[in-house]
Amino acid sequence: MQRQTTMAKPAEVKRAWYVVDASDIALGRLASNVAQILMGKNKPTYTPNQDTGDCVIIINASKVKLTGDAEHKKNYYNVSGYNGGLRTRSAGVMKREYPCEMVERAVWGMLPKGPLGRQMLKKLFVYADDKHEQEAQKPVALSLKK
Repeated sequence: MQRQTTMAKPAEVKRAWYVVDASDIALGRLASNVAQILMGKNKPTYTPNQDTGDCVIIINASKVKLTGDAEHKKNYYNVSGYNGGLRTRSAGVMKREYPCEMVERAVWGMLPKGPLGRQMLKKLFVYADDKHEQEAQKPVALSLKK
């Protein structure tokens, strides 16, 4: 007797909304846990070639913790394409001035690349403080290990 593997269909996927408080959580730990939720790996209906994940709201991104000496040693790069168009910013500068972009980049690094990964990333909403615009979706508070 063979068992049949069930493949999730996009129309059958039920999406939940979660809100995560990033205060005093290490950036990498936060990103890996959120990426698993966005991909749907926490559900029994996980299908690698479908977007079965839930929507995640991250609040207090400016209070995320950087471990070790990452604040000074880790760098973020942007290239404009022109000669001399390389812009380098340290993680400390990113945390101070662009905390939402820093968290989004960390989560994007842990999602699959390509059209499916970009679709998953659209379900991520990051805010620097504790206010967010998705109250109408009634998100459930999700606590992650520190």
